[in-house]
Amino acid sequence: MTTALITGSTAGIGAAFARRLAAQGHNLVLVARDTKRLGEQATELHDRHGIEAEVLAADLSTEEGIASVEQRLGDRTHPVDLLVNNAGFGNKGRYLEVSMADELTMLKVHVEAVLRLTSAATESMRSRGRGGVINVASVAAFVPRGTYGASKAWVVQFTQGAARDLSGSGVRLMALCPGFVRTEFHERAGMGTDSIPGWMWLDADKVVATALADLARGKAVSIPDPRYKALMGVVKLTPRGLLGGMSSRTGRKYGPQ
Repeated sequence: MTTALITGSTAGIGAAFARRLAAQGHNLVLVARDTKRLGEQATELHDRHGIEAEVLAADLSTEEGIASVEQRLGDRTHPVDLLVNNAGFGNKGRYLEVSMADELTMLKVHVEAVLRLTSAATESMRSRGRGGVINVASVAAFVPRGTYGASKAWVVQFTQGAARDLSGSGVRLMALCPGFVRTEFHERAGMGTDSIPGWMWLDADKVVATALADLARGKAVSIPDPRYKALMGVVKLTPRGLLGGMSSRTGRKYGPQ
């Protein structure tokens, strides 16, 4: 049986990865901040699917939290075969409305943690000649829209570059770029969602199913829905100046309320 480590495992896309991977017979290392929720999740997945579910409480906005997960990924006596870097959050407000401390915390979680955990995982995977990493980004990576979009753009570029450098090693890396997904994400950030059209919402379980299929196919970037693939096609053809204005207006309409 293989083992998958999932950060931000107790809610949203992370929880959907945990459910699907457990159902497929993978052992899990569940990483999040809330010890109680981690314990409940591990017990449920073990009882339902008969897999081993290890819990690791860690706050990836801290040095101690990142280091503890790095250490687990580097444990070659209990290797991790799939890393899902899913932990992340949004800040309510536009540039200069968000405190510098909150902006830096976002970069710690979205950039530094992703870099360090991916590196810790792939070093061990490369020595074994197999393994995979899914770094959860967003379609926000493809439009000019604040620190969140910029951090997710870094995730996409980093993952593509690392995937190219590790080509032929047996290790696969992929950036997952969903659109709006029904999770706790917006509620935690204090963002209103009433104005978001119904067609723009994606189901977390379907996103995960597509992501795992795309990883198996060797894709470096996964946009897990035809509607968003079409939208991103339009984005590529739109002049950057015009796109920036459209992104700002869309953020005010569909973003924080």
